Amino acid sequence: MKNLFLWGLLALTFLASAQTQLTPEPNTAKTKGIVLYNQYKTVTATPFLTVAAEAGDYEAQYYLAEALRKNNRHMTPEAQKWYEAAANQGDFYAMIQLGRSDDDMCKVLENCPDTKKKPIEWLNQAQRLAKPKAEQGDSEAMFIMYQLTIDQDWLEKSANAGHAIAQYWMAIGEQEGSGVFLLPWKRSESIAKWLKASSEGGYPKAMMAYVAVLYKEGDMDGVRHWLEEAAKTGEQNAVSTYGAYLTHTPDRVGYPLDLVKGYGLISLLKELDGGGSAQVYLEEKLPEIAAKMTPEQIAEADEFTKKWKATHPPLSFFPDKLSR
Repeated sequence: MKNLFLWGLLALTFLASAQTQLTPEPNTAKTKGIVLYNQYKTVTATPFLTVAAEAGDYEAQYYLAEALRKNNRHMTPEAQKWYEAAANQGDFYAMIQLGRSDDDMCKVLENCPDTKKKPIEWLNQAQRLAKPKAEQGDSEAMFIMYQLTIDQDWLEKSANAGHAIAQYWMAIGEQEGSGVFLLPWKRSESIAKWLKASSEGGYPKAMMAYVAVLYKEGDMDGVRHWLEEAAKTGEQNAVSTYGAYLTHTPDRVGYPLDLVKGYGLISLLKELDGGGSAQVYLEEKLPEIAAKMTPEQIAEADEFTKKWKATHPPLSFFPDKLSR
């Protein structure tokens, strides 16, 4: 199993310029900031990302720009400044977001920041840089070309070259009706093929989608395997579902009853306080499980939670890197 997505990060191996090597303090701040960002805690993430962004890290600059834009619900001068800083270091994601700024809420508010480059210029620059690499077989560059052109051929090429996110979106597209299949079951087979490939590539969203396919097919061995694998990545829905099934609240896939592990996994959702809707689930589920347990089992579950956090990635919603 590849670990490419365990921390919810995408490594850009084809940047036009070398990445700044961070010293320990900003590197730690960057990691913490991205973890918080992926937990939808964009306000809390901002000061951590700022430390690394000011140290010159293009990825921190991109995520800081994203956090600032989302916190304000539109492009601001500060957000644009950090997008441009990342884009000027060759970050394609920043170029794309700058290229999409014509559709930003700031247009409605009539307060878009001034910029030296027009959005179309950023998109053209990204395409000039990404296309040669895509043509040389770089799977992520192919995915970038798909984002720039919305040409399905680039998505399929990226998926065939092994890009896990492209494989996931191939499956989602086919679920929504894209592609031509003479026989209905051929579509289902293709969807399952792409989701399996993406899951094996380590993409948590694909794992959860594949779990749903396997459940529908009645493959409970496959469901149990991929749900556990998804939980190991920190995917918050997988963690909560896995914990619930282990405690038989409900028992839907045949896991042996394990109140200690299940309670411990559900307890992990506490770290999402303020992010998403996990807290509502937590407040309902934990008392239900605790009612089946002794105080000793609950204490044991608390120790399990500590050990899991020390050996697994933090919980994450794994938001799409390119979001509106």
